[in-house]
Amino acid sequence: MFKNKVVVITGAGSGIGQALALAMGTEGARLALSDVNSSGLDETRQKLPANCEVRTYKLDVSSREAVYEHAERVRRDFGAVHTVINNAGTAVLATVEHVTLEEMERVININLWGVIYGTKAFLPILLEQRDGCIVNISSVFGLLATPCSVAYTISKFGVRGLTETLWQELHGTGVRAVLVHPGGVKTNISDAPLAKNAGDFERFMAEANVRMMSASPDDVAQQILAGLKRGDPRLLVGNGAEDLFKLALAAPDHYGEILRQQMGP
Repeated sequence: MFKNKVVVITGAGSGIGQALALAMGTEGARLALSDVNSSGLDETRQKLPANCEVRTYKLDVSSREAVYEHAERVRRDFGAVHTVINNAGTAVLATVEHVTLEEMERVININLWGVIYGTKAFLPILLEQRDGCIVNISSVFGLLATPCSVAYTISKFGVRGLTETLWQELHGTGVRAVLVHPGGVKTNISDAPLAKNAGDFERFMAEANVRMMSASPDDVAQQILAGLKRGDPRLLVGNGAEDLFKLALAAPDHYGEILRQQMGP
């Protein structure tokens, strides 16, 4: 499915993005990898199979101009684009009361606007080919909300809304959209910084979140790969994702009470 196909991955310098790059490289894909962290990209490149065709690009996905220029450059470099994985993300731990607007803007600009830019920049290429796939990485926090993740939750619900809209609009075009909801995955997100004005409650939630981050990025990447091969539109991967999806469906107004009981006092 991916052999000799051009796969674009943002946030490929660490975590799920790096693991997806390695999985796709092993499948024989031609890789266009980007990250704001050049050293992380170098590390990913070094881990790839020796015969893998790869180009790396330093990219800030929160910049609209940079993402659009990236899309054109990838098309020039590879001649085509087949799969776009909008994966780059960040977080900050804070209540609505304590988070600053600047902290919210940074997370939303990367996590949501970065995915919007990536979708808008690459979608015309895929539609012109009448072939391709856009994979947008949301989160279990795109299924339900928890305390101290307001900016992250807003962004991931937004990614969900964008991608589910694409499901309705892309029918018959030859292009499909896939929505991924990772659960607890041990990535840099688990080390999300506390907000500048964080207090005891944020520190408690930080410890609770870290306890949930148990799945390895490699395992999650393999789950995503398998889901793409099956053709599933929604992928629930990582620790607790399926259970939280069921909880959100079963108790949409009361899941918070259940989660509080599980997290403890």
